Amino acid sequence: MGALRRPFLLLAMLALVLAVGVEVGAGLLLGGSDAGAALAGSAADLGVEVSDVSGVSEPSGRGTGYLALVDAAALWTTGLFCLGLVLPERIHGRVQGVATLIFSIVLIIVAILALVIAFVELSIMVSLFLAPPFGTLAYLALWGFFPVGDSAVLLGLVLLLKLAWAGLLLLAQPKFIQNKGLVLLIGTSLLCTVVLEFLHRLVPVILVSILDDLGAIVFAVIAIIWALVLLIGAIPAIVKAIRATAALRAEPDPHR
Repeated sequence: MGALRRPFLLLAMLALVLAVGVEVGAGLLLGGSDAGAALAGSAADLGVEVSDVSGVSEPSGRGTGYLALVDAAALWTTGLFCLGLVLPERIHGRVQGVATLIFSIVLIIVAILALVIAFVELSIMVSLFLAPPFGTLAYLALWGFFPVGDSAVLLGLVLLLKLAWAGLLLLAQPKFIQNKGLVLLIGTSLLCTVVLEFLHRLVPVILVSILDDLGAIVFAVIAIIWALVLLIGAIPAIVKAIRATAALRAEPDPHR
């Protein structure tokens, strides 16, 4: 890897861990506030009469949380770089293949389950919204409000942390830019974050939850694709480790 600057690599790892932490905690950080007044206003815009609405909460959405599925692959890759700082190269090569295989399988399973959940929820959203007046009113009560402003703040923070992650990786080792897979992974992570913010700003607030869920579905699919890439990439490493182990066992014992 050449002259690797370890402090920058560790800082890059920290930045990405913080970004993923914000994404995972988005469900707790967003939503939960009273949306009764907004419900009455949005319902009136759609020609539905609502009076004295209370106890309705803003949904947190799935998009920001599902970004963590994509970034899990980036976090794993960065973690492998950091693992190489503490493990001998021979041991690191053997552990990397098997661990990546297990991780990719787990990520695929989790992403598929998340994809199914988001797809079912999106189907319910669209069905209710297109079934006025009572279906539309039910949609408004459940998903008709979205904390766009708070979400923008979190996504801005996530994007800043990811840019720091990418910049620190280059400071740690400029040759990382020659790693096409890593560059593509960084680009995918940044692009998904920007796209989600764009989706939140694209439509009126009563429709943001639908586009947010659509973005979540896309992120789950992207996560599955990256998990498959990691899985395929782990196979040569495993084969190489098996051959190296077999070769060591085949060597004659000098003490005999």
